[in-house]
Amino acid sequence: MSDSSQKIVTPTAEGIAAAATKASKTKGFPPVHLWSPPFCGDLDMRIARDGTWFYLGAPIGRKRLVKLFSTIIRKDGEDYFLITPVEKVGITVDDAPFVAVDFDVVDNVVQFTTNVGDTVAAGPDHPIRVVLNPDGGEPSPYVLVRTNLEALIDRKSFYRLVEQGEASTVDGIEWFGVWSKGVFFPFIKVSDL
Repeated sequence: MSDSSQKIVTPTAEGIAAAATKASKTKGFPPVHLWSPPFCGDLDMRIARDGTWFYLGAPIGRKRLVKLFSTIIRKDGEDYFLITPVEKVGITVDDAPFVAVDFDVVDNVVQFTTNVGDTVAAGPDHPIRVVLNPDGGEPSPYVLVRTNLEALIDRKSFYRLVEQGEASTVDGIEWFGVWSKGVFFPFIKVSDL
């Protein structure tokens, strides 16, 4: 015999948005790393490689809603979730949850801007890494935005970043890369250029 007083609620983007709005009343990002809600299933939500968010197969056109969702995303292992104090739902991320769409260099600090308007200064806490394509195709460059969450650096920004690059020796090997906040981020061995 089932208990009719218990309701099974299927997570929806609207419900997650309402909970996220309530949770984001404080300054800064909600403390998703502190929350341990039960897993409520997967949501038909996907972040494409170009940073476009989709819900039920259609792009989410409201930038404020995408920005709100972007504040409650968390990566556990290899999986991505939207987290509120009361629910945790799985989402699909094609590559990285954010895209670095621009950057400025001020006082030898590379400061990226993401597709959701966040800014992050590359440095010891926000490293840049480059994944080389083994087939010789274009590399995939990333910058760490928040705990376990990276932004794919878009092509135009990466080309501009390469223009800022220089050679430096790391562990006896000459690398081509960039400096930011006193840290050198290697892109490719000079011998492979």
